[in-house]
Amino acid sequence: MSSASCSSLVGSPLWIGGSSPPVRISGFFPTTAGSSGRRDASNFLKTSFNSNDSLDKHKQKIALSFRVSRGRISSSDQLSKALVIKSDYPQNADLPPYYSKKEKKPFPIPIVELRRAARQRNKNAKGKPKRSIQPPRNGMLVRNLIPVAYEVFNARISLINNLKKLLKVVPVHACSQCNEVHVGPVGHVFKTCRGPKAAIRRGSHEWTQADVDDVFVQVEAYHLIDRLGKRITHDERFTVPRIPAITELCIHAGVDLPDFPTKRRRKPVIRISKNEVIDANEDDLPDPVPDILDRSLLTELPDLEAHPPSKSNLEEMALLSVATLQSWDTLMEGAMKLMRRYNVRVCGYCPEVHIGPSGHKAQNCGAFKHQQRNGQHGWQSAVLHDLIPPKYVWHVPDVNVPLQKELRSFYGQAPVVVEMCVQGGAKVPEKYKSTMRMDIGIPSNPKEAEMVV
Repeated sequence: MSSASCSSLVGSPLWIGGSSPPVRISGFFPTTAGSSGRRDASNFLKTSFNSNDSLDKHKQKIALSFRVSRGRISSSDQLSKALVIKSDYPQNADLPPYYSKKEKKPFPIPIVELRRAARQRNKNAKGKPKRSIQPPRNGMLVRNLIPVAYEVFNARISLINNLKKLLKVVPVHACSQCNEVHVGPVGHVFKTCRGPKAAIRRGSHEWTQADVDDVFVQVEAYHLIDRLGKRITHDERFTVPRIPAITELCIHAGVDLPDFPTKRRRKPVIRISKNEVIDANEDDLPDPVPDILDRSLLTELPDLEAHPPSKSNLEEMALLSVATLQSWDTLMEGAMKLMRRYNVRVCGYCPEVHIGPSGHKAQNCGAFKHQQRNGQHGWQSAVLHDLIPPKYVWHVPDVNVPLQKELRSFYGQAPVVVEMCVQGGAKVPEKYKSTMRMDIGIPSNPKEAEMVV
């Protein structure tokens, strides 16, 4: 090959053809040296490429023949890096899974991981003095969580009051035979009812006007006067009062309610055994000083006193929706903080929840195969959705268009409280956009859906 042909290759990428597919060499001939660049090119072209040589040998020869310029970034790479948008939430997440009543709830942390962590703690504690028991296990309150408990309690009351008003301006339907809820002018036509005699109705829902209990599920739990006392027996199941579980959690965390007294300790308990404790003597302590902090508590409004804004006043509806959404977020975030320190138990087979270090002994579990367990609950650590179960409803951009069965895979879902606030005029929260599928185009008919890859 002539030197002219070699010089034409200077400064351009080289393609090597032949019987095998062409291989592109990412190195470039140096263009600053003139004759030295032509000399390097001619030396490279004289290199023999046998068909039996592997591609790795070719790469080694190329690496020895050239100096690949470092730090060279093309404009397309710079543009692609500049357009990268990072987010903590996925673009489109899967819809919440449906668990059958015949299945046991999965553990939040697998048993294998719990046992491994316990062995590691015992190994690290060998040869070291025992650490003092920290609150709330020693009977004391976690001081920095007392304001959080009051915020959660007031957020729950505020959420209920706002939902009573919002239900009068935002149409919400509930099935009278099952737990299905739909936010829109009319109920959807999906035949997914699993209530009594659903087979006779072929799964069709019987829609009625929804109320607060249909939208905001309030799980109840036993109220404990002493959270470190003896466990509730089966014979005491009707004598111990039951209150909303989130209220009981707030009481354990420091909220004082006159109607539901609880025992407060000023000294750590003395633990005799694993399940037996005695109170320390508090006679030498001075009288307690009342706190200066604001401990005002909200109260629920009766249904007749919950006056909603007019449907024509969109600005007031939007303000009410934003306030409702803020109460929902405060409730969920605060409850998560409290659950990190105060134990909450849930039955692995039924929705029963217990606030305390260990579950009660009432044999009232009626879930699948409860006869084999004699009605006893299978207690395990609870998650946030066990304490505040969110009901998911269908989300579509236009609620006036009837839903179609063939297009279900294109629809999104959101908690019913969030969907009500969005239809009332609030902005869609960032963490719910992935399940609501805001960026997915919905086909107009089933024929268009078949064309989607």
